Amino acid sequence: MTFEWLVALRYLRAPNRPAVLRIVTLLAVIGVTAGVTTLVIALSMNTGFRQAIRDRLLSVTAHVNLKPTSPEGIRDYRELMARLESTPGVRSIEPAVYDTVLLSAGDHARGIVLKGVDPELERKASEALLHIVAGSGNFATNADGISALIVGRIMANDLQISAGDYVTLTSPQGSLTPFGMLPRSRRFRVAGIFDSGFYDYDANWGFVTLASAQGLAGIGDVVSLLEVRVQHLDDAPAIAADLLRSAGKGYTTTTWMEENRALFRALSLEKLVTALFIGLITFVAALNILVVLTMTVTDHARDISVLMAMGARRRQVRQIFVLQGLAVSVAGTAAGLAIGYSFAWVANRWRLIPLNPEVYAIPYVPFHANAYDAIWIAAAAIVVSVAATMFPARSAARILPVEILRFE
Repeated sequence: MTFEWLVALRYLRAPNRPAVLRIVTLLAVIGVTAGVTTLVIALSMNTGFRQAIRDRLLSVTAHVNLKPTSPEGIRDYRELMARLESTPGVRSIEPAVYDTVLLSAGDHARGIVLKGVDPELERKASEALLHIVAGSGNFATNADGISALIVGRIMANDLQISAGDYVTLTSPQGSLTPFGMLPRSRRFRVAGIFDSGFYDYDANWGFVTLASAQGLAGIGDVVSLLEVRVQHLDDAPAIAADLLRSAGKGYTTTTWMEENRALFRALSLEKLVTALFIGLITFVAALNILVVLTMTVTDHARDISVLMAMGARRRQVRQIFVLQGLAVSVAGTAAGLAIGYSFAWVANRWRLIPLNPEVYAIPYVPFHANAYDAIWIAAAAIVVSVAATMFPARSAARILPVEILRFE
């Protein structure tokens, strides 16, 4: 152990220090601990929200959507799918038909998003149909030839329907009759109820086969778009550009980043604002360190003078107080990281903080602490704390031994 560290730790652990100095030192450590703990928890929560929403969102939606520029849809979608499947980075491609329809069940009715899918392809790509909580995911028609419909859990609860019930779907894409344009309606059997864990889909989405959705909309063998899943999410923009080149003219693409840009931008801004404002706690703790060192310099002025008279250099005296502040900062930072990450793990593991899924899209507060946040939080806390030591350290180095010791 160096001379500077030996003296710095002795000043921190000296049993005969004034009580007020011990209390202020303890408060400085607690302040750094509180600042680091709060920052870790807040950033873990923000990162957890971002990742949970992204994972739940992408478990039921495409990474890249290939859409036609004309409103007529894609007619040669099978040939187009075969051509695009060889694109590097593409995991799967599924055709889909989207329509907004009115679902009527007894005395209840509401508008829903109806998605026509190829059941086999959809099960491989989307997790919605893998989480059936009632009934089954079988899209086969029954003995009466009535097509199957799978709805979300929240929608089923709101409309008071269960697996096996019959409902009516009415499409705004009507049929031309002698009496004018009339909405097209069909009867469906609720074959199953899914629970994706994402409120918007569980409350507003329903799944039918491609043929059923095409028949209800009266559009023939046409799909609205092709949904593409990629192997690596961050590669979605590059893969979208490759798909667009392969598809040729008459198409456009959107990625999951573009469609949810506002949401993830808001989460990123919230993380930045959270870090800035909660970081003020660490700044206040740094002021406590400044007070501790200033009081230590005043209390140990004679000791410093003796050390300098015995040959201690001003640089060494300055380092003594920098190291003393560093010790306080490291102790508080280490304790803060340990407490913050422990709380984040426990709260995420046991889901200690419930939420209203109708507001937040997920039923509990997720925490996801990562090593990158720990590195920059610790670095920021230590840098701020060490910066606070500069003034008292310089003051200690400027002490003139002859002025202090001449009356001793």
